[in-house]
Amino acid sequence: MAPVKEELFSTVAEPVATGRNKITIVGVGQVGMACAVSILTSSISSDIVLIDTMEEKMKGEMMDLQHGSSFLKNARISASTDYGASANSSICVITAGVRQREGETRLDLVQRNTDVLKQIIPQLVMYSPNTILIIVSNPVDALTYVAWKISCLPKNRVIGSGTNLDSARFRFLLSQKLNIAPTSCHGWIIGEHGDTSVPVWSGVNVAGVRLRDINKDVGTEQDTEGWTELHKQVINSAYEIIKLKGYTSWAIGLSVSNLASSILRNSNQVHAVSTLVKGYHGINYEVFLSLPCTLGEDGIGFIVNQKLTDNELELLHRSANKIHCIQKDIKLN
Repeated sequence: MAPVKEELFSTVAEPVATGRNKITIVGVGQVGMACAVSILTSSISSDIVLIDTMEEKMKGEMMDLQHGSSFLKNARISASTDYGASANSSICVITAGVRQREGETRLDLVQRNTDVLKQIIPQLVMYSPNTILIIVSNPVDALTYVAWKISCLPKNRVIGSGTNLDSARFRFLLSQKLNIAPTSCHGWIIGEHGDTSVPVWSGVNVAGVRLRDINKDVGTEQDTEGWTELHKQVINSAYEIIKLKGYTSWAIGLSVSNLASSILRNSNQVHAVSTLVKGYHGINYEVFLSLPCTLGEDGIGFIVNQKLTDNELELLHRSANKIHCIQKDIKLN
């Protein structure tokens, strides 16, 4: 008797794996899995691959998601320690990395995570030479530079998650202060994803009405309404969440899902992501920082030339100097 499958089906054409919306996520920690869940529940990809060295945890995460496939529009979810499983990925998201040790300098952390990327990126690019890399591992700006150097991919196809999340936090806090929806608050955080990030107060607006046209002191040292506190809260958000729950995960997962959606849907939506900024706003260093960029099927298409105030330019250059100082001693070989 023929097997049930042969009796049930008559083959018309053998299935072909196109990898059209395939996304590989390297790292199955809290952030990697938040990215996976956000991408799947938003139906951004129907083909997710998880890669990690922790085989048992990775298999457990894969099985847990697979059992929910009926609720995820029948997405294909697989996992492997072999990078061959990532072949033909449109996007590769890298969340893998090591945590900062007590007493460890930021440069030491960068070097250790650089050594991790040295193992990951060549294999991803070998199996998916046309992929777009999204770097999420911290410190994200320096590591996006490292990924660009190691991968030899064009700069438009190496993207750091950058201040996309910082900008979302900023808009949420603005919305709380104004009692309107976050999506109706238009404001940007640029520069480093970290302590030297730059709030572009000169452009913050609601329905085209700039807050500084109402009160010129918004976001300045002369501010008496507490607006400057919002940026401090943005900077401290991650520290506070880590203190409370031990890690951040959901918001960065949603942020990465948002970036992946713009790329796969070729929407050309503008996001604050980390990109090569040499030649922009007078920056002469080969560093990666966040600026508003359009994202589509080729990665970064355009960088928006924001009109920054002298103070905002000064702060952006401070960000560039900081990242340059961190990355200039990185050993790539």
